[in-house]
Amino acid sequence: MQNPNLPAPNFLRNVDQQPISIPQRIARVLTFIRFSHTIFALPFALGSMIVAAHGWPSWHIFGMIVMAMVFARTAGMTFNRLADWEIDKRNPRTAARHRLISRQGAVALLFLSSIAFVLTCYFINRPCLFLSAFALAVIFLYSLTKRFTSASHFVLGLALSISPVGAWLAVRGHIDMPPLVLAVAVMFWVAGFDLIYATQDAEFDRAAGLHSLAVRLGIPRTLAVAQALHGMMWILLAAFGWTAGLGLRFAIGLALMLPALAYEHVTARKLDVDSVNRAFFQSNAFVGLVFVAAVAVDQTNKYWK
Repeated sequence: MQNPNLPAPNFLRNVDQQPISIPQRIARVLTFIRFSHTIFALPFALGSMIVAAHGWPSWHIFGMIVMAMVFARTAGMTFNRLADWEIDKRNPRTAARHRLISRQGAVALLFLSSIAFVLTCYFINRPCLFLSAFALAVIFLYSLTKRFTSASHFVLGLALSISPVGAWLAVRGHIDMPPLVLAVAVMFWVAGFDLIYATQDAEFDRAAGLHSLAVRLGIPRTLAVAQALHGMMWILLAAFGWTAGLGLRFAIGLALMLPALAYEHVTARKLDVDSVNRAFFQSNAFVGLVFVAAVAVDQTNKYWK
């Protein structure tokens, strides 16, 4: 039994050297990587998986795809936090991030999640293993782009667009047209909502010498670009449905997405941080869930026929 007079081990301490429990540590890590936002990319990977399998794949493949998504996103978010460690300290919106876990703990989390992602891809198939290094490279690149280009929003979109391609590859072992169309749709979708999110930091980014379209174009024009991107995303989702042979049930799902996207953009014009965050999470979560539900219903109906 540990002597109560001795200090708690490092993994049980926060950055202020105060002992915290294991559940508290896990909660801090999940907050640090914004684990709740995993819900944004996962539905598009699952939708791609369902179409590729013409229904539902084996539980092994399903589990591997979910694990790969979680590990890849954890690695990407942790790298982002480490890359922006000093910048986040100066930004009032993000100033508390570095107090959730130590820098040493973040480095360990980055290493472990990256290795876990590559190993998961290894147990899926060889094409996914070959893609894993490229996927991590793109995911890590995003965190550096704000230092030299205002196109960083599209690099983030590219990073998340890999997920439906990877899920399709996990099921079939090769790439077809539907996941590529879906990947472009996801890239435009992510770039659009990241532009909205970036308006919160426009003033800070300008002062810090960071690049974003909100800094380059101003907030009104940035919101207009975001709206155009989401319009193209919706058209590309329809194109995905056509190339994948999806039917009326998927079309109904597409129709249900429009009000959610409109709500996000109407709310964004208020330029209120709380409203933007609420609309950001609610609208995009709804779009993702409706997409995967529409795909699942469509494919399940075809399966039972």
